[in-house]
Amino acid sequence: MYRTMLSIAAHLAGNAVGLLLAALLLEGFSIAPLSFVLVVAIFTLIQVVAGPLINKLSERNLPALQGGVALVVVFVGLLVTEMLTSGLVIGGVTNLLLSTLLVWIGALIAGILLPIYVFKELRENRTR
Repeated sequence: MYRTMLSIAAHLAGNAVGLLLAALLLEGFSIAPLSFVLVVAIFTLIQVVAGPLINKLSERNLPALQGGVALVVVFVGLLVTEMLTSGLVIGGVTNLLLSTLLVWIGALIAGILLPIYVFKELRENRTR
């Protein structure tokens, strides 16, 4: 249970880093400061739900999409989060595409670095 909670915290932190990166680098992409935690939570929840669904659909119907499933999940997560919250403004199609890449890259880097430096328990192999 402890490891699961650490994994959730790392995932939330990685998405927070990715969303902040997009907000800092893209003009027109904004997250309201008071809504930031809610936006990150909803975005992460959408990714957790949509990830396996999109992966399963791509396995059956579009095997060539397998390599880009993470990008598709981020894209869908951004769209749905913008629709569900008033705290996230993407600011157009170009920003949607660029923010998909930035959020994915930010979350990827955080997902690599956080277990090394912050959540060290996630690096250890389970022996149970």
